[in-house]
Amino acid sequence: MLKKILLALFFIGVALVNAQTVHRLSIKEAVDLAYKNVVELKNVVIDYEIQEAKNKQIVGQALPQINGSASMQYYFKLPVILFPDAVETAIYGVLKKEGVKNGAGAPITNIPAPQFKEVSFQQPWNTSIGAQLTQLLFQPDIFVGLQARKVALVAAQKNIELIKEKIKDSAYKRYYAILIAEKQVNFLNDGVKRLEKLLHDNEVLYKNGFVEKLDIDKTQVQLTNLKTSQTSLQNGITLAYAALKYSIGVSQKDEIVLLDSLNIHQLRDGVLADTFKYEDRQEIQALNTAKQLQQLDLKRNNLAYVPTISAVAAYSINGQAQSFIFSDKNPLWFKAAYAGLNINIPLFDGLSRKYAVQISRRNIEKIDNNLYNVKQAIDLEQAVYKTTLKNALLKLSGQERNTQLAESVYSTTKKKYEQGLGSSFEVLQAENDLQQSQSNYFNALYEAIIAKIDYLHSLGKLE
Repeated sequence: MLKKILLALFFIGVALVNAQTVHRLSIKEAVDLAYKNVVELKNVVIDYEIQEAKNKQIVGQALPQINGSASMQYYFKLPVILFPDAVETAIYGVLKKEGVKNGAGAPITNIPAPQFKEVSFQQPWNTSIGAQLTQLLFQPDIFVGLQARKVALVAAQKNIELIKEKIKDSAYKRYYAILIAEKQVNFLNDGVKRLEKLLHDNEVLYKNGFVEKLDIDKTQVQLTNLKTSQTSLQNGITLAYAALKYSIGVSQKDEIVLLDSLNIHQLRDGVLADTFKYEDRQEIQALNTAKQLQQLDLKRNNLAYVPTISAVAAYSINGQAQSFIFSDKNPLWFKAAYAGLNINIPLFDGLSRKYAVQISRRNIEKIDNNLYNVKQAIDLEQAVYKTTLKNALLKLSGQERNTQLAESVYSTTKKKYEQGLGSSFEVLQAENDLQQSQSNYFNALYEAIIAKIDYLHSLGKLE
């Protein structure tokens, strides 16, 4: 009994580990979930946090800098200098000046050269402890960097918005592709049921001698083909769900239930009446922010010719002793302190700053060129997608009417067949026409939805 209980607990644990999470999502909830899960977006959010840290790093450079230092040395051989001993030279100089004569009665004329002795001013044990305070008063690149902090964060945020637009576009297209495919499956299921009933009716009529075996075979062929299409579409839906899970960062083991439904009227209403400003596009916003950053870089390079000024103050204690300084009874301690200004004046740097300014200006020109090019691309994009959407909506309307007509033809043909006024071949032909019209309708519906998503994206208004 104990073994059975343990085995049951084991399988329960395995089941819990492998349990699926069910996500019931509207399109907006799917997009929000993608914002939380997609790795590419997580990385650009980290880039934003890195920029925040860089901003604080720049602020730190403008704050007081305090550095401490400590050192200890033991001289096992003391450094010496040659110190002149000029006592004898001085004495002979005085004697010569006063005209004193030597023992032979001759005046003193030769003055001996001074003698040099090795002298050390250093104690064996030496230590130094100190601290230095530096406060930047003026340095152009630091202060321009402080001005650029907000713009740099905006640039990082624009990168996040660009990735969000990409994620949103992908999620919308995959979500609605599934909705369309599932709706199409329902129509295929109805077609399979109709053909199965027709096959059953033909088999009964064949037994009674009212139809030929050929009628049964034709119905069976069309039924098999439709079931094959049904299976292919179901497999396609499974793959579409897998693609949607990947695009929103959901595990393939989880289950997704789509809550939204297709709204054909919303697809048509007022979509081509939207106004547009270039600033609605994230690409334009990102380039404008990049231009602001480059203009600040140009300002920084221009200010590189300006002197930098900093205040400095220091305090130190130096000690010397014959033995280990912290055990010596009579160490010598000396204190020192100072305060002052450091001014660094750039005079000549081989023209490197001049060319740095030129590079910044050229980079601004490149951004202006990119802005012009992106605006041209947006204009083309909108023209293409607007025309594509108009054509797609026209095509959808035509296919919708065609499907209604095919349904009417099938209904009439089926009634004639049931009344004995038509053949099963005519029913099969009407069924085939209906299936084809439905397939064309769903293709047109998919094209219209994708065209609408692309057009709204080109306007920067994909909600």
